[in-house]
Amino acid sequence: MSKIVIDVDGVGVKFRMNDEKVDNLKEYIIRKITGRIGYKEFWALRNISFTVESGDRVAVLGMNGAGKSTLLKVIAGVLKATEGKITSQGRIAPLLELGAGFDPQYSGAENIYLYGAMLGYSRDFIRSKFNEIVEFSELGEFINSPVKNYSSGMKTRLGFSIATVVEPDILILDEVFAVGDAKFRKKSEKKIQSMFDRGITVLFVSHNIEQVKKICNKAIFLESGTLIASGPCEDICDIYEVKSNQ
Repeated sequence: MSKIVIDVDGVGVKFRMNDEKVDNLKEYIIRKITGRIGYKEFWALRNISFTVESGDRVAVLGMNGAGKSTLLKVIAGVLKATEGKITSQGRIAPLLELGAGFDPQYSGAENIYLYGAMLGYSRDFIRSKFNEIVEFSELGEFINSPVKNYSSGMKTRLGFSIATVVEPDILILDEVFAVGDAKFRKKSEKKIQSMFDRGITVLFVSHNIEQVKKICNKAIFLESGTLIASGPCEDICDIYEVKSNQ
């Protein structure tokens, strides 16, 4: 009997945005004190419910702005749901916005510990994996330079190397197959494939339908923050392709 490892129950995420642009902190404080700051609220996700079983590879499909990345961030624990509940079992490795949590003033080496802590890794674990992370990232002596001097590709490579150093039970992927240059992309794809071969559970966002069909056995389809279809990957991909061509 299959085991449910992710249970998303009635999840909604609400954001607030200023009604109008505030150009500087002083103006913001004045408006805040005088009660002249207005907000618009919108639901990025609303009433999302589905389950994922152990070993499933689930594609999360939808047009731009459908709420795909927001959903993955909530499942990964990066964002907090406004309503509803998510329960998960096992270690989650989220490959989302790789390197977004780096402190630009710190060196790559220091950010390995900082980013690792954000992902829930202990200092002892990071210390034991430090050389492996540096070697995989191919940063060499640049590991001791401030991250503010890194290119976007260097930051992404380091973020990927830290996030994939564990052996997760659940892997969350958001278009990460585009990581780095051609050489590093090939190496990163091999690393991810090795995780697939161990039969881990996967949540995967991609606009590449052929890739989705190759990797996933199930899929869900989001539209304007709501779940409109879920089921076998081939069936949901067909619905997505019809919608995307309308």
